[in-house]
Amino acid sequence: MQAVLDPETAMHTEFSAPFVVRASGDVDLAAAPRLRRDLAHALAAHHDVVLDLSEVEFMDCAGLGALVEALNQADRQGRRLALRGTGPRVARLLELTGLHRRLAARPRTAPSRR
Repeated sequence: MQAVLDPETAMHTEFSAPFVVRASGDVDLAAAPRLRRDLAHALAAHHDVVLDLSEVEFMDCAGLGALVEALNQADRQGRRLALRGTGPRVARLLELTGLHRRLAARPRTAPSRR
């Protein structure tokens, strides 16, 4: 899992644009601590945080735990955490656990066909 700041969005954070954290690859037991840390730092510093999962292929219960912890932090601090780019596997996991009700998730957009 790699989490990186979206530089374009970060430049406009002061103007109410959300702070974007990007994750990629597998969000599993090995990667979840970094995601947890990155989301905690982002939520401590920014009111609106978006986790971009468009490059995430797999998420396990450790990844879900990181999302729940970040969501709870956002609730405690009056912040907002949203997801974007959720693929079918991650979206299904969110539905099965009921987290889709607590997280505003926007699915991946399919490439346009010409």
